[in-house]
Amino acid sequence: MIASSQVAKLSSALPFWLSLLLIPLIWIVAGLGSWWVLLVPAATWYLFSALDAVVGLNLENADLETTEEDLYWYRLITMIWPFIQFVTVFGLIWYATQAEHLSVAARIGLFFGVGVISGTVGIVYSHELMHQKNRTERWLGDILMAMVLYSHFRSEHLLVHHRYVGTPRDPVTARYNEGFHRFFPRVLLGSLKSSFRAEKEMLARKDLPWTDRSNPFWRYWGLQGGMLLLALLIGGWAGFFLFLWQAFIAIWQLEIVNYVEHYGLTRKHLGKGKYEHVKPHHSWNAAHMASNWLLINLQRHSDHHYKPGRRFPLLQNYTEADAPQLPYGYPLMTMFAMVPPLWKRAMNPKVRKWRAMYYPEITDWKPYSKASNPMPR
Repeated sequence: MIASSQVAKLSSALPFWLSLLLIPLIWIVAGLGSWWVLLVPAATWYLFSALDAVVGLNLENADLETTEEDLYWYRLITMIWPFIQFVTVFGLIWYATQAEHLSVAARIGLFFGVGVISGTVGIVYSHELMHQKNRTERWLGDILMAMVLYSHFRSEHLLVHHRYVGTPRDPVTARYNEGFHRFFPRVLLGSLKSSFRAEKEMLARKDLPWTDRSNPFWRYWGLQGGMLLLALLIGGWAGFFLFLWQAFIAIWQLEIVNYVEHYGLTRKHLGKGKYEHVKPHHSWNAAHMASNWLLINLQRHSDHHYKPGRRFPLLQNYTEADAPQLPYGYPLMTMFAMVPPLWKRAMNPKVRKWRAMYYPEITDWKPYSKASNPMPR
């Protein structure tokens, strides 16, 4: 166990600040243009995968008695990132639409990189912020999600995914043998519908219509509309479409991670629409050190679902005895996921092993694979 006094040190928090290096990198490649713009996704995916191979796994856990004050340096990076990302996204929209050395292809490649940053870092930081209780952090999380036009993710994640993960009601739980090319369009529509329905039902329990101003969708739409208008004012129609492009790439990054996190893992149906409680073995765990620096311990996903309010430095690692383990970190696993035959060859045997280990009594897995079990009550 890592003592609280050690956790509180700036030196312990600094590896989680590595994401900041992506900001000067993307400005440098914007100045260089040409094929240099591909350096950002290369650094994000391939470099951190290579670092995982070099630095290995981190199996240590922080002392859970660590206080909020001890976590200052960890909280700070997530709270300053929205401002840094805002300046970067809109600053690059202005620059790219003015820079004569950037071809159309280079601009598209550059904003592919912007989307990788706003998805890999921005959405992950937003995920951390939206789980906190104070309004400032939740607002910062909303601003980050508005920058990728996916604000409803907060409602879907907090009201649907955490409650119904591993059941047919959760669109984000990837089904066994479901390729990402099928999962992606299904989850885009499913998460939007389920998030709006969840907020509508919450208001109905208070005898309020969905049009009530307390519905966060009004805030979502307002923030997203403001972002689109700003992109148009700064960069014209070219800037507008570059903003849309980076948002799409960020959403793709989010959903391919969602695909990896729960692929094939389901909660046992106990009968009459009742399901077992969420446990650590309902999420894939990855202890790869470098990619957990980049993703602020998101890969300790088994503990996140077990204790959703736990801040990222305190997320606990689980061994293979308690949670299924990914063979590689998310950067490499998401690349596998884009090649369905490769993904299924790597992961389907692991899902079958997981089923035999945790649920030997279940003989018919078809209702779980097809998400045809009864909806949870």
